[in-house]
Amino acid sequence: MNTDLSEHGLRREFSEANRNDILTGGVQMIPIETPKGTFRVWTKRIGNHPTIKVLLLHGGPGMTHEYLEAFDSYFPQVGFEFYYYDQLGSYYSDQPSEPDLWELPRFVEEVEQVRQSLGLDQDNFYLYGHSWGGILVIEYALKYQQHLKGLIISNMMASAPAYNEYAQQVLMPAMNPEVVAEIQQIEAQEDYENPRYMELLIPHHYVHHVLRMPPDQWVEPLNRTLKHLNPDIYVPLQGPSELGIKGKLSNWDRTADLDTIAVPTLVIGSRYDTMNPAHLEWMAKTVGQGRYLFCPQGSHLAIYDDQQVYFEGLIQFIQDVDGERS
Repeated sequence: MNTDLSEHGLRREFSEANRNDILTGGVQMIPIETPKGTFRVWTKRIGNHPTIKVLLLHGGPGMTHEYLEAFDSYFPQVGFEFYYYDQLGSYYSDQPSEPDLWELPRFVEEVEQVRQSLGLDQDNFYLYGHSWGGILVIEYALKYQQHLKGLIISNMMASAPAYNEYAQQVLMPAMNPEVVAEIQQIEAQEDYENPRYMELLIPHHYVHHVLRMPPDQWVEPLNRTLKHLNPDIYVPLQGPSELGIKGKLSNWDRTADLDTIAVPTLVIGSRYDTMNPAHLEWMAKTVGQGRYLFCPQGSHLAIYDDQQVYFEGLIQFIQDVDGERS
């Protein structure tokens, strides 16, 4: 039996990388130190690249990496190394019953510990965050940008109050007022387990601004993520729905600090997003080395409903930064 992997078409640097995750197909359970003890988070590496290593931060909070699996269709083709990662409390990671852990600063320190464990640094480390992950990458960059080579903020405004204002002044007035009134009544009663709540939100809001596909055609990775969502994290921080932020994050605002982010940064916005695309374009102009990617057919999940534009722009940005092209 021939054991020379290079003769089977594998890159020599992969076979010689002496990685500690070869046996497990790239999966590592990384220990995370917290004020409540040590827990483990799930990560999975795909690919091998010396100067492009992308850590993906999923949305939620309390969702999973699963809805980001569309990256499998694009990043391997261009040779990028990338990491799926379930944040603490998410389905594939430890899920401690410790409400004190579900705070933004602690999540930032978790990302830093993951970075250190994976050996990522300013020569290769690209940090991507979608939705809640966008909040997390902004906070990470404001504290630890010396470790970054590039930053990607996908479909997340830099201000929860501005997001809520956009929802109230633009998104909700476009909805049937009777539907809005019924949604608000359910929220006022905190009757979120009422099946009527999602019966209203999905056809009148989600299919227009979260994923522009009929619900029975929603992609399997997203359905898996929704099935695995941890409401004990999602509801306290975000609130029960995507129609505004009503949880602990409702006062989060970093608009005054964006100009201190100096690393190359891509901000991704979409025409039909829950997030104001004009605000996202402003963010790209405010950071030190910003670029704006606009998805004209996309919503909050432009990763699916404007996929080609989304990934072509994202890949181009990373290749340009790697080649030191602005």
